[in-house]
Amino acid sequence: MRTFVDTNVLVYLYDVGAKNKRSIARELFVGNVRELIISTQVLNEFFVTVTRKFTNPLSVRDAAEAVAGLAQLEVVPITRNLVIDAITTGKRHQLSHWDSLMVEAAARSGAVELLTEDLAAGSSLAGVKIVNPFDEVT
Repeated sequence: MRTFVDTNVLVYLYDVGAKNKRSIARELFVGNVRELIISTQVLNEFFVTVTRKFTNPLSVRDAAEAVAGLAQLEVVPITRNLVIDAITTGKRHQLSHWDSLMVEAAARSGAVELLTEDLAAGSSLAGVKIVNPFDEVT
């Protein structure tokens, strides 16, 4: 199943302070039957988050290696047309611009679902089902 992955899910792969979520994020990448997809936006947000927003941030070198590994997934480029369509999607669904860029990238990739903590799980946006893989984590 084609599945778009939001930055917050990927960040948990490296967040030692969120043990349960880290375990779930790792399960998504090991022996997964999903075909995982990200965007250039996700790669950039990931780098900034793991190098600047963690209590114990990754070194630039380690973060760059992580980005290179993630870049082996299918990566949807953020193009001018995607930005224009995201503006319309954002207005229609009252989303932040960054969330609407992600939704549009997921839709264009042919993803069936979008894994994220940031949108309403169970809803569907631009034909993509929103799934929070951490719903059961307390």
